[in-house]
Amino acid sequence: MIWVIGAGGSLGAAARFMLGEIVNKQAQKAHPFPWATWIVNISGSFFLGLITQLYFSSYISEWVWLFTGVGFCGAFTTFSTFGIETIRLLQSNKIKSAAIYVVASVIVGLAAAMIGFYI
Repeated sequence: MIWVIGAGGSLGAAARFMLGEIVNKQAQKAHPFPWATWIVNISGSFFLGLITQLYFSSYISEWVWLFTGVGFCGAFTTFSTFGIETIRLLQSNKIKSAAIYVVASVIVGLAAAMIGFYI
């Protein structure tokens, strides 16, 4: 099963990179808010909530759960980048942006996971 998780993780990492590139091109560094990571983490929270509910309800098999939930979502979302981007905002004296980023990431991420779980 480790290969199933690894394959999902490879696709998740690639998807995160591609979505981040698309979002960064649209944002064009006009605002210090880390939109790419925020969008990746919120969409990943939603998808993981959805996949978790499907797995718990026995609508998907264990290998699909391992591929999508553990592998794909595990590599797609990125808490470490969230942490570094928050530190960078704080170091740049963008305290308000850092606070908004942290609060919005946690609250909207939790809400997205709940929506995905309860759909």
